[in-house]
Amino acid sequence: MGWKTLDDMDLTGKRVLLRVDINVPVENGKVTDATRIERIVPTVEDILSKGGKPVIVAHFGRPKGKVVLDMSLRQVLPELRRALGHPVAFIETLEAAENPTQEQAEAEVILLENIRFHAGEEANDPAFAARLAKLGDVFCNDAFSAAHRAHASTEGVAHLMPSCAGRLMEAELVALERALGDPMRPVVAVVGGAKVSTKLDLLGNLVSKVDHLVIGGGMANTFLAAQGKAVGKSLCEHDLADTARQILRIAEATGCEIVLPEDVVVAREFKAGAASEVVAAEDCPEDAMILDAGPEAVKKIGYVLQGARTLIWNGPLGAFEIPPFDTATNAAAARAAELTEKGLLVSVAGGGDTVAALNGAGAAEKFTYISTAGGAFLEWMEGKVLPGVAALGG
Repeated sequence: MGWKTLDDMDLTGKRVLLRVDINVPVENGKVTDATRIERIVPTVEDILSKGGKPVIVAHFGRPKGKVVLDMSLRQVLPELRRALGHPVAFIETLEAAENPTQEQAEAEVILLENIRFHAGEEANDPAFAARLAKLGDVFCNDAFSAAHRAHASTEGVAHLMPSCAGRLMEAELVALERALGDPMRPVVAVVGGAKVSTKLDLLGNLVSKVDHLVIGGGMANTFLAAQGKAVGKSLCEHDLADTARQILRIAEATGCEIVLPEDVVVAREFKAGAASEVVAAEDCPEDAMILDAGPEAVKKIGYVLQGARTLIWNGPLGAFEIPPFDTATNAAAARAAELTEKGLLVSVAGGGDTVAALNGAGAAEKFTYISTAGGAFLEWMEGKVLPGVAALGG
């Protein structure tokens, strides 16, 4: 851990430029899911308790450097005030922030307007980063979910002032380091989802780092087809057969066991309650689609999980949005949650569909750590350097 945390900083009387991710869903001007707002509360409280004055910097949507009223952070103000329980002053322009008419009150939090209203933000313009740096004495990055972006408020500003990770960023980095940096072995990775093409870098990185790689979802169909097995009308990237075979060869060379379903659930229609049957992985009928892993495959995954000490999970094992094709995902998630609760497994999961699937299975709260970071979580798993983390010295 080369990066500093709030514990390393003297914040007494200092303005803390705090980068967060409160890019929450809003309908009719009201926040419909405040999870991201709730998760920044410990960092804000810590800054205040250490005598600091938080100046929150955040983005909302993708206004592309222009003022778009529908993307104003003003609409998250009521929810932010409720969650923090402190006065929150909203500052609409950078000019107003640069020329305050009054001193920031004790225990008051300042929220700046959507930072992406400025073209200099996503361009990581040095002059814009310098303007931001003048708004604080210390920079605290608590937006791991934006750490894969080299923007002025995530990367540029960190080079211009004393910088540290916030509590959410710290928790995320510690959890991921525990899962991939120096994990307890054996390590199993569960990688699912629709397409191999979107996760080539991920598979390429994991295959040389984990002991078992469970491949599920539509991705598994591409691997089955690459082995010469019939996949009928299933979602399958036939043009990536050579790539799949190459990954299988690397796995064999590195001693990583690739776990593909030996039986599958097939149906002729992709809809809730569609008639389905279990067949061997090589026996998918020509007019059917593989929509989930079968019971023998689930047993095998349970066996692999039971022998593991660390689990990294990204992506569902089947078409989890439509019952009964959520069965394999739910069963594997329940097993992982059970082993985690018993202290036998460190389980880390991330990615939008993954979080939704684990929530649907009622297992998310029992995992060691659930990352809500999406793209940043995936890039970390791919072994890529995250600019927002690197800028903190990590």
